[in-house]
Amino acid sequence: MSHDTETGQVTGTKDKDYNIIWFTEACLSNVLRLETYIKDAERDGDTELAEFFRKAQGESRKGAEQAKQMLSKRLA
Repeated sequence: MSHDTETGQVTGTKDKDYNIIWFTEACLSNVLRLETYIKDAERDGDTELAEFFRKAQGESRKGAEQAKQMLSKRLA
């Protein structure tokens, strides 16, 4: 399938809606993955790396929250 073609007829969800759903899931999944990375860094005593991952985790949470708000407006 080409990127010029709407695939919503296959998935039952318009591409643009599917994309925001996917983005939300990816952000939330990243939040969970980063929790593991934070614990690994803390276990090794690397507070700088743990803080780096905490900041990245916060950004992923922010992205997920923004996407959820957009989803609720668009899919209501």
